[in-house]
Amino acid sequence: MKNLKIPEATIVRLSVYSRYLEQANKKGIITISSGEIAEGVGVSPAQVRKDLAYFGEFGTRGVGYNVKDLLKHTLKILGLNNTWSVVVVGAGNLGSALVSYRGFRERGFDILAVFDNDLSKVGKRLMDLEVLGTEKLEQVIRDNNVRIGIITVPATAAQEAANQMVNAGVKVILNFAPTVLSVPADVEVRDVDLSTRLEILTFHLCLKDMQ
Repeated sequence: MKNLKIPEATIVRLSVYSRYLEQANKKGIITISSGEIAEGVGVSPAQVRKDLAYFGEFGTRGVGYNVKDLLKHTLKILGLNNTWSVVVVGAGNLGSALVSYRGFRERGFDILAVFDNDLSKVGKRLMDLEVLGTEKLEQVIRDNNVRIGIITVPATAAQEAANQMVNAGVKVILNFAPTVLSVPADVEVRDVDLSTRLEILTFHLCLKDMQ
């Protein structure tokens, strides 16, 4: 990979390209052009070529890309040629939905365990997992070298969950709690605020109505 700072938007698009390539591969498509990828995902051919150029030279001018090879490269760049163990803290409605989502495993994310501090939830089963008490969180993370955590608890409990994850060695956290987490500089946090996402959509709806 070239020693360049990769824009985060490029990484997001690369994930989209990989999903499109998976679909093309399942259809038996052998080669594909930047124009076909662009049309399939809603960007320009130039954008596809620019995004891929950050990571090396792919394809043949006038011929296109070999679908299997490009898919393999994009998955490797995204780290999806490995299986990643994940823990979820919060066994409420959102946590339960995430644990039940089969798409994670298909993309290489194995939800290893789910935790909650609500005794009415501890011991119950979500899919093939037993909900564990949060007192077991750090030990499970250490025993299984887990580096990815997902937080779906209320805002008041999110920082404590993050502290436990960080203490045990988690390096990236996907945070669904509506609060800003304080973590060390070497830990990456991505916040997912579903209400904000909906508000962005309603903004665009109102903008269209005013035009």
